[in-house]
Amino acid sequence: MNRKAVALLSGGLDSRLAIRIVQEQGIEVEALNFRTIFGCCKDEAFGAASELGIRLTVVNMDESYLDIIKRPRYGYGKGINPCVDCRIYLFELARKFMDQVDATFCISGEVVGQRPMSQKRRDLDIIARDAGLEDLLLRPLSAKLLPPTLPERLGVVDRERLFGIEGRSRKGLIELAHQFGFHEIPQPSTGCVLTEPLFANKVRDLIELSPLARQWDFELLRVGRHFRYDSQTKIVIGKDETHNEQLRLLAAQDRASASWLVEPENFRGPTALVTGPFSQEVLDYTGGLILRYSKNYEPEQARLVYHVSGQRSFYLARSHDEAALAETI
Repeated sequence: MNRKAVALLSGGLDSRLAIRIVQEQGIEVEALNFRTIFGCCKDEAFGAASELGIRLTVVNMDESYLDIIKRPRYGYGKGINPCVDCRIYLFELARKFMDQVDATFCISGEVVGQRPMSQKRRDLDIIARDAGLEDLLLRPLSAKLLPPTLPERLGVVDRERLFGIEGRSRKGLIELAHQFGFHEIPQPSTGCVLTEPLFANKVRDLIELSPLARQWDFELLRVGRHFRYDSQTKIVIGKDETHNEQLRLLAAQDRASASWLVEPENFRGPTALVTGPFSQEVLDYTGGLILRYSKNYEPEQARLVYHVSGQRSFYLARSHDEAALAETI
């Protein structure tokens, strides 16, 4: 067994500490950072890798990652976060990356008992086993609370220089960061948006009513206000000009799901992106939603432009009772 490991690096304090601990023992580390549309720490990982003096490889998740969100083997947390399944998926990718860079074990900043959904002792065992890393996944911050891994038993890593930190308190982690001379202590991560109740509702709605939804559909969840018209149709209303532009860009993409765009033509108001088939009833409803979030328009002259199948058409918008009372998903 050589002295080279692959580490998952989010950019947060825990992963930085785990890497520094093994670096202090002369272990060479290659870092992986995973980008998903639900994640956090997108920029911090680069700064952390620079501070640690290690090479960072960024992996963008593909469509296969969405299968975990739709059908998690180990279930969801408080929101719609499949944390255990997600960690297994990431460590499976890390296991493959080990072969590419000639590393012989993997390290992680996980702390026993820190996160209720994925860092209980039982969960840590399941993650390592199902990812094919049962004896090769070293968690330096909590190693003394866990059975010795193969690199520890072979003397590649000195177990006595590892730690037995547990629980949700950051006090011990911050003290350790000061010992290592870290210049800045990262703030706790805002976490995965799948844990947020409002966003989780959007994801749940999409999974239940659109089981064939693709990455484009999930990316759309991050933009605007979402209104469910029927099981096939959803209307997304931009919250500001940034959202309006994002909706236009999403609608123009080749990978877009069946959708059509509706925008004010002679007044200021939100852009609407409709997913699902076109109908006059849906157009009426969408126009009502646009007026609901618009100001300073002439009620009898509010014109919309809508784009369906490459054709541009105009329509006079009218207030719509159901749209005026509709609640976001």
